[in-house]
Amino acid sequence: MTVHERNKIRVLVVDDSAFIRRAVIMMFNGNPDIQVIDVASNGEMAVALVKELSPDVVTLDVKMPVLDGLAALERIMKECPTPVIMLSSLTERGDDNALRALELGAVDFVDKSSVGGPMDIAALARELTAKILIAARVDVGKLKGGEEERSTAPGSRLSAAKGETEVVVIGASTGGPPALQAVLGKIPGDIPAPILIVQHMPVGFTASLADRLDRLSALTVKEAVDGEPVKPGTAYIAPAGVHLKLRRRGSSLRVRLDHLPEETLHRPSVDVLLESAAGVCGSKALAFVLTGMGRDGANGAKALKAAGGRVFVESEETSVVFGMPKAVMDAVCVDGVVPLDAVADTMAKMI
Repeated sequence: MTVHERNKIRVLVVDDSAFIRRAVIMMFNGNPDIQVIDVASNGEMAVALVKELSPDVVTLDVKMPVLDGLAALERIMKECPTPVIMLSSLTERGDDNALRALELGAVDFVDKSSVGGPMDIAALARELTAKILIAARVDVGKLKGGEEERSTAPGSRLSAAKGETEVVVIGASTGGPPALQAVLGKIPGDIPAPILIVQHMPVGFTASLADRLDRLSALTVKEAVDGEPVKPGTAYIAPAGVHLKLRRRGSSLRVRLDHLPEETLHRPSVDVLLESAAGVCGSKALAFVLTGMGRDGANGAKALKAAGGRVFVESEETSVVFGMPKAVMDAVCVDGVVPLDAVADTMAKMI
């Protein structure tokens, strides 16, 4: 093995489909950063190979014989913690497997069900490459063993008196769904402000995320609907594929969903939500930017701070990926840097 090969990200591909295994191997032939070191056709084989080969990243299917992907993921995170990307067909309506995988410690997931031609394969390759590069840099210790922290009973002993905060906005990306569960699970159902959330996810998954968070929280959590009024005690998840904004109609705040601006890297965009909150609510907006790769949220934080709003970020010690929080810290003087388990309490105090 050459020095160059040793510097590559070593990937184990796990899928019961020989076609998918070959397709993934072909994706990375000649890739300067990624090398497929082996393949497995079931979860039991995957666990054994992770122990034997110590890959940098594992791509893992869900539906497999002998030991399914979720059971294999749980064993990997307990016995030989390794960054895992779920690569599976997960788009059936209401399918909770992707969210359960994130809860168990997967870094991210990629939906392979739309693959149907050369262009789709190329798009899948780009997405999978980007997520493998991110996963290889993740601190696995922040992914495993967080079940206890996330199992806080809904409406735990926080109290929030009505204040001058009109809206709370939250932005997150990689590592976000479990982080949102940890935060929303500690917020009382009578919190006197609505919460608007942008979580980067593929189309088709934000409704399931909202349903899952609603079951695990004292808050009402729902996917946002264009034109609906926002209410205290309710958290609104931006639907994937559209921007989430605020508009004022008389004395009430309402949801606005649209595709503008079209040139943003992400849709929904944390920047767009923060900029909208700055324009509509000004100093009465409170923002939290949680774990995630990239810079989404930095420009929006500038707009919100300029309008007199308050901005907090998740600390590096608990962020699965400290990209978005750091970008915000570099852009503005934040009002606080807090670990994940203190976000809900900070929110209640600030409101």
